[in-house]
Amino acid sequence: MRDIKYYNEEGLNKLKDDLHKLITVDRPAASAQIAEARDKGDLSENAEYDAAKEAQGMLELKIAKLQDTIRSARVIDESKLDTTKVYILSHVTILNLKTKTKMKYIIAPEREADIKKAKISVDSPIAKGLLGKSVGDIAEIQVPAGKMSFEILEITR
Repeated sequence: MRDIKYYNEEGLNKLKDDLHKLITVDRPAASAQIAEARDKGDLSENAEYDAAKEAQGMLELKIAKLQDTIRSARVIDESKLDTTKVYILSHVTILNLKTKTKMKYIIAPEREADIKKAKISVDSPIAKGLLGKSVGDIAEIQVPAGKMSFEILEITR
């Protein structure tokens, strides 16, 4: 059974674009490398041919995994999500109760996580600790550095 992963429309389209590039650009390039290496002679002692075949195998594995991810993906309509609780794609403003530091994060699907854009993976300890909480709730979250307490100040989409 596949794990269902949730994406917004933009994230799913990016996955489809990546798959399209792998199939239409990278796959033909890998085939060309194999053909070029094959033309160089004896395949039993041709390291270039072996490397090209291995690269093609890795590419096909990557394509298969991406196809499986897309098949099991579900698109979330952000406009219909409840803003009273923290869910995936929520924009959450939290206050670290120890340091009094405010932080704003977007709870993103794992493949879309990007800390530079303040998008944390839904599978991260902080996101898991925030999920299902409401404004005013205190989330006690176990992170590698120890237990941290965050107050949820705002939830938006």
